[in-house]
Amino acid sequence: MELFLEFVKEALKGVTRTISAHLFQKTFLDKKKATPRRRKQKGGSRNKH
Repeated sequence: MELFLEFVKEALKGVTRTISAHLFQKTFLDKKKATPRRRKQKGGSRNKH
């Protein structure tokens, strides 16, 4: 019984470690800086073929 409890405890440690690593990666590492979009040019001359 004691061996089973140790196994469950280690499994829970692994699960919590995995979940916390995933959340840390989502919140801090995956934040990509949004590239500023260029505005479309208005007016000006265009070459027509």
